[in-house]
Amino acid sequence: MNFCIYPAGAWGTALALHLVRENHTVTLVPRQLDHALEVATSRVNRRHLDGFELPMDLQLGMELAPALMEAEVLLLACPSRYLRDACRAVKAQMHQAQALEAVITLCKGLEEGTNLLPTEVVAQEFPDLAYGALSGPSFASQVAGSQPTAVVLSTNLPTEKNQLLQQALSGEAFRVYTSEDLRGIELGGCLKNVYAIAVGMCDGLGLRDNTKAALLTRALHEMVRLGETLGGTRETFYGLSGFGDLILTCNGEESRNRQFGARFAQGEAVEALLEGMTVEGYRTTGCFRAICREKGIDAPILEQIYQILFEGRSLREAIPALMGRQLKHERA
Repeated sequence: MNFCIYPAGAWGTALALHLVRENHTVTLVPRQLDHALEVATSRVNRRHLDGFELPMDLQLGMELAPALMEAEVLLLACPSRYLRDACRAVKAQMHQAQALEAVITLCKGLEEGTNLLPTEVVAQEFPDLAYGALSGPSFASQVAGSQPTAVVLSTNLPTEKNQLLQQALSGEAFRVYTSEDLRGIELGGCLKNVYAIAVGMCDGLGLRDNTKAALLTRALHEMVRLGETLGGTRETFYGLSGFGDLILTCNGEESRNRQFGARFAQGEAVEALLEGMTVEGYRTTGCFRAICREKGIDAPILEQIYQILFEGRSLREAIPALMGRQLKHERA
């Protein structure tokens, strides 16, 4: 299968390496020409995924138009805040796309201002193309290093074409499941970043295993309830794109959302932290809080995270606010 991956961040580069190992035709297109030239010369993406040599059969695109000419699937591998801009950059070259059938998003965050899921943005920008999302517990460096990984694909492609894409994306170390619950898959991928910030805050405060176990369990409960209310299927949130990704992002050392929470709790400024890394959970917290307010959804953990990040609430105040809520019977 012929894939175009845009732009060339860590996740896009990792997936490009995987797909080339599976003998697909892959063109990786950096957003900036100087970055494209740098990677083409060194065959290493030092800016975003250093340490992995890019084989010569992985094509580096200097611009989008040639890469789109024969691509069957476009993988958009940018943070959610840049997704619409990436879509529009592609749209400007769509006259070149003769074989393109689907646009698949890899990001896990809501669009600030509209609160739209990634595929909702894609559907607005490409109304005549099929679309979908690939989600699940997957750090880029580990995919690049062929560590066994399992993810979930959901699209609105016809069943036969969806199965062909599933087979194309899968490999010896990369297992792809399919799901019909596109909305649930995306909601889980977005929400887990919010809760990972909270776990990082626990790390930064020196709170230990009991606290984090309680937080993760109640966060999963809140994710399921919130996600189901917003249109996802309950079972989806107990799968790879929900619980699986929650485990990884809240416990993995490579989790940027967890790192952000820990460093914030230790006194570093939000602005400085956001300059140095992509933290999908930060803006997504504000988006989900707005949705909860609009729809009257009770999400106490998310509410405390929002108040800490955006309203200056003390971390030490948030803990008793949660622990002191009315006692109740546990329901899974």
